[in-house]
Amino acid sequence: MRPGERRGVRQSVFVARRKAGWDRLEELIAALDRRGIRSLAPGELSEFGRLYRWATSDLAYADGHRFDPTLRAYLNRLTARAHAFVYGAKTGEPNRIRRFFTHAFPAEFRRSKWYIVACAALFASSAVLAYWLVTIKPVNAYALLPAELITPLHGSLHDTNFKFDRDLAPLVSSAIMTNNIRIAIITFAGGALLAIPTFYFLLFNGLMVGGTGALYTNAGYGYDFWATIAPHGCIELTAIVISAAAGMMLAAPIFNPGRLRRLDALKINARRAGILILGVCCMLVVAGTIEGFFSPLRFPPEVRLTVGAATIVLMITYFGFVGRDRTPIETD
Repeated sequence: MRPGERRGVRQSVFVARRKAGWDRLEELIAALDRRGIRSLAPGELSEFGRLYRWATSDLAYADGHRFDPTLRAYLNRLTARAHAFVYGAKTGEPNRIRRFFTHAFPAEFRRSKWYIVACAALFASSAVLAYWLVTIKPVNAYALLPAELITPLHGSLHDTNFKFDRDLAPLVSSAIMTNNIRIAIITFAGGALLAIPTFYFLLFNGLMVGGTGALYTNAGYGYDFWATIAPHGCIELTAIVISAAAGMMLAAPIFNPGRLRRLDALKINARRAGILILGVCCMLVVAGTIEGFFSPLRFPPEVRLTVGAATIVLMITYFGFVGRDRTPIETD
């Protein structure tokens, strides 16, 4: 048998033995191209690494035995595509940002649901209590609200709160975002101080919303008050509740580290809380944009309430369903 014929036989046997592995590697690369590295299960990631190592060995073997150039070119392309994922060339900033919003943030929200439920209950209780106390006895507002909020009301919230020049909307929106993000970060960071500042800001916001709503209701402007805060307020108040939940998560290992060392438990919870507070800041950017550009417009209350209801539906959809087809996020 001639040397060329022997090489052809060896190549045929080689391809027959290795083709299934190459095809499987192609399938995994296609999945990575569509959905990213986090879409693979742990077993598939291990398989991907193993097949990549085999493919590089196959390429070296094919080069060493001077197999057909078409086969060597195919193996070279296959290993190059896999190499991009193995060594992170495909994990650029746009993909990381996309994964944060499509997986990390909503998944962490669901994972932290009991912290969020507890904070939401505390916020709602304080708001309802303030509303009831000020409704039955308006003078109670002086005990619950800052003095600057208790002024004689001569018009609806929409008429008195949005008198700025519309040309200043970008500046107003920016100022609202900055202030709300500052409050959210303070609420979150308060968890490191046994969550005392966290609870204070959560209760304060609840009392302010309920008490102010009662003042406007007593003055005959209650319907307009809730319609005015609905478009931006549903997102804004949800963000404040989530920031308080992140603060509680920081404080939890201080009181109960479980089976971990307190420092280790704190590190794990800090990573999780960091995901929440980063998402909160993004939510407050959206809320500030709505408050600066949409809320001041002279739409009927029904339109404003409809927009507020739409934001609630969107948040329920986002936090309830987005990212459920991905693998669980890592905390270690």
